[in-house]
Amino acid sequence: MTDTPLALSLAGLSFMMTVIWGGPLLRILRHFKIGKQIRVEEPGRHFVKMGTPTMGGVMIILPVALLTVLLNAVSLIGMEVLGASVLAPLAAMLGYAVLGALDDWEGIRGKRKGEGMRIRTKFIAQIVLGLGLAFVLKYMLDVPDMYLPGVQHEIELGWLYIPVAGFIIVSMSNAVNFTDGLDGLAGLISATIFAAYGGIALMQEQVFVARFCFTMVGALFGFLWFNVHPAQLFMGDTGSLPLGATIAVIALMTGQWALLPVIAFIPFSEALSDVIQIVYFKLTKGRRFFKMAPIHLHFEMLGWSETQIVQRFWLIGLIAAMLGVGLAMV
Repeated sequence: MTDTPLALSLAGLSFMMTVIWGGPLLRILRHFKIGKQIRVEEPGRHFVKMGTPTMGGVMIILPVALLTVLLNAVSLIGMEVLGASVLAPLAAMLGYAVLGALDDWEGIRGKRKGEGMRIRTKFIAQIVLGLGLAFVLKYMLDVPDMYLPGVQHEIELGWLYIPVAGFIIVSMSNAVNFTDGLDGLAGLISATIFAAYGGIALMQEQVFVARFCFTMVGALFGFLWFNVHPAQLFMGDTGSLPLGATIAVIALMTGQWALLPVIAFIPFSEALSDVIQIVYFKLTKGRRFFKMAPIHLHFEMLGWSETQIVQRFWLIGLIAAMLGVGLAMV
C-alpha cells in the first residue's frame, strides 16, 4: 500500500476501535460516578451537564497507544508500519494523559473536589515533561529546528531550541485545555490540526509521523461519536492536556511549529483571550475585556448557542488549517 491509503486505513481502524469500546467505557464511568463538576462562574446553561461522565480522554488514548505499540512490534517480523520516531508523540500523549488524569481525579474525588490539582504543581509537572520531550527531540531524534514559509533551508536555533520547544509543548497543552468547554469543540479542532500536520508530514515523507497523526484523527472521530451535542461524556484534562502536547510534538517533528498560530488558530485564540482577560483585569483593577474567557464563553454570553459556536469555530479552524498547510508548501 502507498503512504496515503495506509494512513487513512489506520484512521478508519482507530475510529472503529474507539467506537466499539466507547460504550463499555461509558458504562464504567457512569457506574463509578466519575462525573463533571461545573464551576459556579460558568454560564447557567452548563449546569445541565453536571454529573456527565468525564475523563473520556481515555477513550482516545488507549486505542492510539495500542495501535502504535502493536504496529511498532510488527517490525520484529520484518514489516515496517510505524517507526521509532512515533514513540516521542506517544510518550507525550501518555505522560500528559497521566498528569491530566491525576488532575481530573483530584477534582472529582480528591481533597480539592471541584478544583483539581494546584495550578503551581500542575504547571511545574507540565514544564518538566515539556523540557524532557524537547531534549529527546533535539538530541535523540535530531528533528529540524525550524522552517519558515518561503525559506528553503532549516533555521538553526542551537541550545535555544530546548526552552523554545518546551514552551511550545506546555503552551499547546494548555491551549487545547482552554478550548475544551463545549460539546465537540476540542475534539473537532484537534482532529483538524492532526489532519493538517499529517498532510505536512506526508509532504516531507515522514510517513510514520503521518500515520500516527491519522491514527489520532480516527480516534478523535470515534470519541466525537459520544461527545457531540448533547455530549454523553467529556474528555477532561485526561484528554485535552495530552492532545495539546502531542500536537506540539508533531509540529516540532515537522519543523513547521512556527505555523501553529495559523494551523491551531482556535486553541491559540482561546489561550490568548485568557491572557488578555487576566492582564486587562489587573491593569484596570477589576474591569473585563471579554464578558467571560476563554473566548468561546464570551460568545455564549452574547447569546450564541453551543452548536453555533462549535460549528463556526470549527469552520474557522478548518480554513486556518488549510491556509497553514498551504504556507508549509511555499
